Amino acid sequence: MTAQVEELFNNIWQQYLTVTPSADKIHQLLGNGNDVINDHVAYRTFNLDKVNLEKLASHLITIGYSECGQYDFAAKKLTAKHFEHNNSTLPKVFISELRVEEFSAEVQKIIHKLVDQLPDNISDQENFLYSGRSWEISSTDYQTLLATSEYAAWLAAWGYRANHFTVSINHLDNFDCIVAVNDRLKAAGHSLNNTGGEIKGNEIVKLEQSSTLADKAIVEFSDKSMEIPSCFYEFAKRYSQADGELYTGFVAASADKIFESTNAIV
Repeated sequence: MTAQVEELFNNIWQQYLTVTPSADKIHQLLGNGNDVINDHVAYRTFNLDKVNLEKLASHLITIGYSECGQYDFAAKKLTAKHFEHNNSTLPKVFISELRVEEFSAEVQKIIHKLVDQLPDNISDQENFLYSGRSWEISSTDYQTLLATSEYAAWLAAWGYRANHFTVSINHLDNFDCIVAVNDRLKAAGHSLNNTGGEIKGNEIVKLEQSSTLADKAIVEFSDKSMEIPSCFYEFAKRYSQADGELYTGFVAASADKIFESTNAIV
């Protein structure tokens, strides 16, 4: 089972690197040539039947994952859950879905037009979590989504791939605090997401997070090519709870700001 999980995440990682070349450099920078433990991987989707959160989660549940937390992001109109494997060395997975029905008729129409292009059994495909974009979208529709929801626009442009991977600072050999990690990243020329401050969270909430700003990559829209934000790399330091075990959940107020690592300037 573990080999199956490792193969899945290797495929997800390789796809992620194709549009996030900075991640490989950061991996080397923080790991000093050693492997880096991933705290979690994140996904975005729409709450439509063919591709909803549960459809993505089913790929994880069959390989030993279980649901461990639910979160609400009212301003961004998102519902999210996180999943953990019974082998704690394997990455957690954070899946969010956009509540499509809470948007304008124009935005709903665009999103339905995208998902309607997919076969009913699209989520049954073995490679669904690293299948990319399987619909056509125009740059005009992308810009319309972007004006209302950066989340929707990113998903419409990139499809099904890891939105980000996350380095577990707790498992790094040469760093023991998030400040030192951030300083090393900035010294190497990487730009960090400073929305709400470079460090989101604190020891009180048992989780500190930071992230790079997304790389940029070319997307082929139906009418033209455009360079837009792709994916980013996150960094997480977890603290022990009263029982001595590390906190394994997420903090909605912090995650809300992490989402903005893929913001595009419009």
